[in-house]
Amino acid sequence: MRPLQPLIVGLGMDSVEIERFSHFKTYSARQLNRIFSTKEIAYCLNSPCKSAERFAVRFAAKEALFKALSQATKLENLSFLNVCKASSVEKHPFLHLSVLWDTLQLPPFFILVTLTHTAKTASAIVLLQKI
Repeated sequence: MRPLQPLIVGLGMDSVEIERFSHFKTYSARQLNRIFSTKEIAYCLNSPCKSAERFAVRFAAKEALFKALSQATKLENLSFLNVCKASSVEKHPFLHLSVLWDTLQLPPFFILVTLTHTAKTASAIVLLQKI
């Protein structure tokens, strides 16, 4: 009998204090582009009263993805700029990777993500599921 293949190849979670990101709206585009994509920056700055929580939850999502990927591969070719949090037409969050799957040397998988925040904390959980 063949052993069952695990469907889950990685799991990551991260939580950050939103207050850490309160001053991000004053950063230059150059500073922000070290961590966030141009689209993420535009979205976060679109609503100044919500920018800290938006930056925080995106940062948490990237960290959670790195933690999940670290269980399945080496992260030599991945940086914050390779990961972008986005929303689909149905408003479900997803993570977009701008790095080739071959570079990560992984079989194809789904990236499942859930995001949440309170007044003080932003959290993200990422699950990598083998296709």
